[in-house]
Amino acid sequence: MRAKPFLKWAGGKSQLINDIEKALPKEFTSQKFTYVEPFVGSGAVLFWILENFPNVEKAVINDINADLTNTYKIIASKPEQLLLQLEKYQKKFHSFEHDVDGRKEYYYDQRKLFNTRATPKVTQAALFIFLNRTCFNGLFRVNPSNGFNVPIGSYIKPTICDVDNIMAVSKVLERVEILTGDYKQTLLHTEKPAFFYFDPPYKPLSKTSSFNTYAKDEFGDNQQIELRDFCKQLDTLDHFWMLSNSDVKGKDVNDNFFDDLYGEFNINRVWAKRNINANPDKRGKLTELLITNYDHLKVEYA
Repeated sequence: MRAKPFLKWAGGKSQLINDIEKALPKEFTSQKFTYVEPFVGSGAVLFWILENFPNVEKAVINDINADLTNTYKIIASKPEQLLLQLEKYQKKFHSFEHDVDGRKEYYYDQRKLFNTRATPKVTQAALFIFLNRTCFNGLFRVNPSNGFNVPIGSYIKPTICDVDNIMAVSKVLERVEILTGDYKQTLLHTEKPAFFYFDPPYKPLSKTSSFNTYAKDEFGDNQQIELRDFCKQLDTLDHFWMLSNSDVKGKDVNDNFFDDLYGEFNINRVWAKRNINANPDKRGKLTELLITNYDHLKVEYA
């Protein structure tokens, strides 16, 4: 089985894989590369790269979310132990198929346990996956105290223990170094030539569309500017990079935030779907940005 994301994830990049493939540097398919993903999230691009490009001998991933990176590390090192716990959670959750109150009580008990951050690392990883598969829309959101606060979803018998995929993910992670913390540290673990793919917290299109509570620290405009500066540093070091972000200009034609910020680089607009919104009428197609520091075959995306 080919590895694929083991989590549901707001902003996951599975739907943009075709556009990302078109925008890869032409050298990427013919040379040995180190692949670096400083905001790894659910790893959709990571798993696609590792499964399709054997010339990538090493990958470096990072995320500020320690709960997430712990789960990656446990899948890499102790998949069988993790699966045993996931099987127990799945069996218990499915036992409440006809008991809504029991299902809710069980979910919130596990959420409370997860938020203690006091269980063994394997258990914490299992709780992370359990909550992701049973919470509303697969969101990961924390309050200022780093407490996971997403309510239960409407799932009755979700897949919580995906044995085949967990084992496939564990296999490909043998080629991956997993870091936790500031994305800038990835540069210290990188060998040339390297290809960086950035999928940072997106700049919100409106005051009500922000999912930046993914971590307890904000990722606002100043952090977007810092990230641009880091990309410029990579450019001077002759690394390749690609970056995704929201297309604020698509919402407001006078908003040139990213067009000005990355004006010296290549900015492409691609179609994407907005799937995570409590109001179904506000889901649909919109454009996002794919920005690169290299020339590639220009394709009309959007």
